[in-house]
Amino acid sequence: MVADTVRTWAEGWAVSRRCPAPVEKPWGLYIEVVGSAREVGRHLLPEVDVSLVRAAALSVTEPRTWLKMPAEPERIEPWLPAGWAMVWESTGHLMVTDLAPSEQPPPAGYTAEVETRGDVIVMRARDAAGERAAQGQIALVGEAAIVDQVVTEEAHRRRGLGHFVMRTLANQALERGAHLGVLGATDDGRALYETLGWKKHATLAECAYRAQG
Repeated sequence: MVADTVRTWAEGWAVSRRCPAPVEKPWGLYIEVVGSAREVGRHLLPEVDVSLVRAAALSVTEPRTWLKMPAEPERIEPWLPAGWAMVWESTGHLMVTDLAPSEQPPPAGYTAEVETRGDVIVMRARDAAGERAAQGQIALVGEAAIVDQVVTEEAHRRRGLGHFVMRTLANQALERGAHLGVLGATDDGRALYETLGWKKHATLAECAYRAQG
């Protein structure tokens, strides 16, 4: 179910970002976001209807608080009270896959570095000079691995590093007993993940509280 996937994603995202665990609210979950200039907290709605969206939005008094939910943004925008704005450019995609092992040597000229921090596994690809060229990480939640912060530096794109990072992370997750992969993707990220067999589970609408002027 989409609602269960949203909850798994929320829990893993909090672990990955070293934030407090999600707190139950009448409309879903709330995560206090630590160390971000962009947001102070986020409400995640596993299920969506007008009463839940408005209840979550009206509970907010602090700017830079976000609402995220599995829905098309066009459906959500008319429900938002004053002070809220749909962040169209941040609309994303909730994606899942059944993890599978693969042989994935690094592209020529690159090496892999894997670091474990509790339930978070960080993978970095470095160039011949030892500089970071790409990285990503997963947070382990039961039998799920939540993928987060996958990025390839501009100078190293279109060399297969994205595939290398994702497949290395999948292998690491499988070694630790995970079988399901979950992530929130941008449009660009979705294109990469679909080539690796990930499937879109739902659109992720995102809106932010700017405060009333």
